Amino acid sequence: MLPPSPHLVIPVGTQIVTQKELKDCLQGTVGEIVESPTDNSHSYRIRLLDGREINLNRHEFSIRKHFQSAVGLSPSEDQLAELDLQQYVIYRCIVGSRAYGLDEVDSDTDWRGIYLPPAVLHWSLYGIPEQIENRETQECYWELQKFLILALKANPNVLECLHTPLQETVTPIARELLELRSIFLSKLVYQTYNGYVFSQFKKMEQDLRTKGEIRPKHAMHLIRLLLSGIEILREGTVPIRVDTYREQLLEIKHQEMPWSKVNEWRLNLHQEFATAFSKTQLPERPDYEKANSFLIYARQSMVK
Repeated sequence: MLPPSPHLVIPVGTQIVTQKELKDCLQGTVGEIVESPTDNSHSYRIRLLDGREINLNRHEFSIRKHFQSAVGLSPSEDQLAELDLQQYVIYRCIVGSRAYGLDEVDSDTDWRGIYLPPAVLHWSLYGIPEQIENRETQECYWELQKFLILALKANPNVLECLHTPLQETVTPIARELLELRSIFLSKLVYQTYNGYVFSQFKKMEQDLRTKGEIRPKHAMHLIRLLLSGIEILREGTVPIRVDTYREQLLEIKHQEMPWSKVNEWRLNLHQEFATAFSKTQLPERPDYEKANSFLIYARQSMVK
C-alpha cells in the first residue's frame, strides 16, 4: 500500500477502516470522519457504524476505498490520493492576469507547472494522474508527458507557462526544457489560437441573443489571445505582458467598450492573424523528435 502523505488532511464524511485492534473497536472496523483536525499531528473524530465516536490518529486508519484497492479490489488512481505529488514538481510559474500585466486589486494568482514523478509510480498498478490541482490555491501541475503533448498542440496555457518570466521553481531538468521551448512553436499556433477564439465568440454571441449577457473577462482574454498569436507568428516567441493594450483590454473586462467595437476589433485581428500566417517563418509542425527525446531523457533520470 502506498504511504500516506503527512500533509493531506482527510475531509469530514470520508469512510475509514481501522488499521489495528484498539480498546474500543476491532481491527478492520468501518467508520466515518465527523471532525477533521487542522493537521495530521492531531487526532480525527470517528463515528463507528454502531453510533459510537472515537478519536484516531492518522496512522491508525486507512481510507476505506484505498484499503479495498490494497487488498486486490479495483486498484485505481485513487490510491495516489494519499501521496504528496507536489513534492515532484519540477517547474512552477505564475500565469494569468498577473503575468499579462492585467492584474487589478482583486486579481488571483494562478500557478501552473510540471511534475515529474519517480519511475516506480509509472510502473506501478496505480499509474499517475495527468495533472494535479488545488483549486483553493489556483494551482495546476501537468505530468511531463501530458505537458509536452499539449505544448506540441500549441495549447496557449502551456506555451505561456514556458515563456512567462514569473518563475518560482525551476529544477535543472526544467531549465533544460525551457532552453528547448522554441521547438514547440509552429504554424499550428494559427489553427489552435484562431479556431478557439472563433468558436468562443460564436458561443458568446449566442449567449448575448439568448441571455442578454456575456462573460466580459473571457472576451478580454480572447482578444489577448489573438494579439499573442499574431506576435508568435511574426516574432517567433510567445509574448506574455500586454502593457500596450492594457487600457483597452480592461475596458472590455469592465464592459466599458461596446460589444460592436469588441467584435470589430476581433474581426480585424483575425485578418492580421491570417496575414501573419502567410508570412511567418515558423515551421509547419513542431519538433516532435526533440520533444520525444527529452521525455525519454527526463523519465530515465527518475529511474532511481
